[in-house]
Amino acid sequence: MVFVFVFILSVNPTFSTTTVSTEIFYPFGSAAGDKSNPVDDDGSSSVIHLLSPFLFFGRTYQQIYVNNNGHLTFNKPSSLYTPYSFPANRSQDIIAGLWTNLNNRMGGVISYQQYTNGSVLTRASQDINTHFPNLTFNASWVFVATWGKVETSFQVVLISDVNFSFILINYGDIAVTEHQVQAGYDTVNSTDYFVIPGSNNGSFISNLRNSSNVNDTGRWAFRVDSGQHNISKGKRFLDIQWCEKVLAPFLISYFFACLSHFNVSDHQTNLNISKDNTSEHNMQFLNEGFYY
Repeated sequence: MVFVFVFILSVNPTFSTTTVSTEIFYPFGSAAGDKSNPVDDDGSSSVIHLLSPFLFFGRTYQQIYVNNNGHLTFNKPSSLYTPYSFPANRSQDIIAGLWTNLNNRMGGVISYQQYTNGSVLTRASQDINTHFPNLTFNASWVFVATWGKVETSFQVVLISDVNFSFILINYGDIAVTEHQVQAGYDTVNSTDYFVIPGSNNGSFISNLRNSSNVNDTGRWAFRVDSGQHNISKGKRFLDIQWCEKVLAPFLISYFFACLSHFNVSDHQTNLNISKDNTSEHNMQFLNEGFYY
């Protein structure tokens, strides 16, 4: 057997973005009436006053900031372009759609919109009831933040009905980068956190558009009103299929390093996950693993 490795070097590493796939995206842009962030490297939106309170792991927020470098914060804006690793045990809650060094001065638009009625709420209700079938949920508020062709394309959607809160992260065309990168969420003192597998390696992040935890390609969904409802509390998990389908085609040594985390005789084994600590409506994460 002969292995051939091809190395492509670039003097100035950049993102390479193609046409964004928006099939799973919620409405965005000027046609949706979005407000746009300032064109400013490492900038942020001004404070956004929420039309409905958002409950995030036991803390209720009335405001939010959309930060140009791919993350949302609640108490103050953030210009940080280099992500810190989750769990960070810091003093802020953060939602990272794709936290990395993004620059909207090079093109693209970062925009946001919130809804309290209409077809977007209907769609959000349908999505949550599909992804969390043991709930009967009717959305009363939706917040959509979109990074459209800002060197890469993705979307963070917050959904609530006051009592229940959810996050959807939708990925379109995601370009590889040599910058540090991370996606997921972290809470005050890291009592709850989650890192989307593969999102902290810039060489592999283009695979996010083919990944999911809810069998909806390019989408990750989380319930976030309290830590009792997610298996992500203090956990990170992968499965063997992710090693096989994502890492093996790139570099065989990565595949074997990944594989060493698992019992190779059981392709349904997930890392550091206990069914005893998992609510029934999230058991699909354990039973089916990640989708690629």
